[in-house]
Amino acid sequence: MNIKLAIAAIVVMGGISPALHAQPTRTVWDGVYSEAQAARGAVLYDKECGSCHGPGGNGGSMAPALVGPAFSANYDGQAVADLFERNKNSMPPGKEGQLSLEVNADITAYMLQCNKFPAGEKDLPSQSMMLKLIQYLAEKPATP
Repeated sequence: MNIKLAIAAIVVMGGISPALHAQPTRTVWDGVYSEAQAARGAVLYDKECGSCHGPGGNGGSMAPALVGPAFSANYDGQAVADLFERNKNSMPPGKEGQLSLEVNADITAYMLQCNKFPAGEKDLPSQSMMLKLIQYLAEKPATP
């Protein structure tokens, strides 16, 4: 009987342990980038993205807008890592995957700012694993 209790305890603890180590999920409404980072991103965006996506991400003749309800609907409920990875792997045309992780994080921060998400005190991380912990929510969640 004691061996069954020991096995049950191990199974239960195994199920609890990941919950104790899990980091809370943040959203884009929690200030996940800094103003300074978005300012760096604006300069980089103008250089690398603006000619196609237009000033401030409003869209251009060759590419869709990166702001507004239609854009946000594409990422609503996803992780910011999804936006970051798309930027990193498919942009800009002809230089796909050539921009550094830091440059991509700065441009992503600027895109969040253009979509009216609030800034915080820390820079948006440039590691995809960290960005998976930040959820893109088009609408601000109601506060309890």
